[in-house]
Amino acid sequence: MTTIAVLGGGQLGRMLGGAGIPLGVRFRFLDPVAGAPASAVGPLVVGALDDERAIAEVVDGATVVTYEWEGVPAPAARFADERVRVLPAPNALDVSQDRLREKELFGAVGVATAPFRPVDSAADLRRAAAELGYPSILKTRRGGYDGKGQVRLDDDSQLDAAWAVIGARPSILEAVVAFDRELSVLSVRGHDGDTRHWPLVENHHVDGILRTSRAPAPDLTAALQDAAEDLARRVLDHLDYVGVLAIELFCVGGALLANEMAPRVHNSGHWTIEGAVTSQFENHLRAVLGWPLGSTAARGHSVMLNVIGVMPDRAVVLAIDGAHLHDYGKTARPGRKLGHVTIVDIDPASVEARVTAARALLEPI
Repeated sequence: MTTIAVLGGGQLGRMLGGAGIPLGVRFRFLDPVAGAPASAVGPLVVGALDDERAIAEVVDGATVVTYEWEGVPAPAARFADERVRVLPAPNALDVSQDRLREKELFGAVGVATAPFRPVDSAADLRRAAAELGYPSILKTRRGGYDGKGQVRLDDDSQLDAAWAVIGARPSILEAVVAFDRELSVLSVRGHDGDTRHWPLVENHHVDGILRTSRAPAPDLTAALQDAAEDLARRVLDHLDYVGVLAIELFCVGGALLANEMAPRVHNSGHWTIEGAVTSQFENHLRAVLGWPLGSTAARGHSVMLNVIGVMPDRAVVLAIDGAHLHDYGKTARPGRKLGHVTIVDIDPASVEARVTAARALLEPI
């Protein structure tokens, strides 16, 4: 019996389960919340993600361990790895959980980023601001998600308040990039180094939360796709990575700058469930289990819309031709990702017409 233990039981775990069940894979999840979304597709062990007793229980007898959230404590992943192999390896968590280490990794493998400076004190912040100028963004080195843990700075008068807002914690100051658009590259690498990439995705955020992804990104050129695949491969090979990796990018005048990476399946890859030959979820499972990877080719043009705050009327959404609704089974609250809608068609104009109808249902939420 092939059993995958998953650290984290959110919607990404739920979708991993949805991809693995047809392949005969069974799942066991660890999450601190009883009834977490992934409990719909496998047994759930309720416990903190750093609870060694709970970790030992969830990984017992598993074929392999993976995780569905980059916030899983790296020491907890290493504890699990002593019992059953964890993939992606815990070193990917070490890097992705520290923005300074992440930026340093990008630099070490020749991947460009926005200019940045480490900040460990109020004096460091003043020096960094003098060097980078404004506007800039102060980001905590650890923690923060969907726009949290960061403060935009526009002049010297904001420095002291910003340092207090982030809790006077180790941080980085990053220059604001006047980007043309936000993109992401999703890649998967197997045990044998076989690497596949999905088409680049264009992303649109509101208040730091992803709202819309389009794939392939509009006006995508072979040169831009090649550049994204090259930088992703550099990171994957350096980490000897196994599984799906997402790298968020800024496109500036045709050049790509890496913003941050997520060592897991990613929100901007949800379109692959209906829109690609092999979804990010299935390919992640194939990779960590040592199975052959599937094609990452797009089936057409896809647009994914996140459902934020309140679930819309299912019947109304499903009345839109070709709309695929995913309900994560989460309790509604403002700003929370509750699900997503994906629309796929060979004709991009047809997709956009249906997106307009779907957005009218979602944006008032």
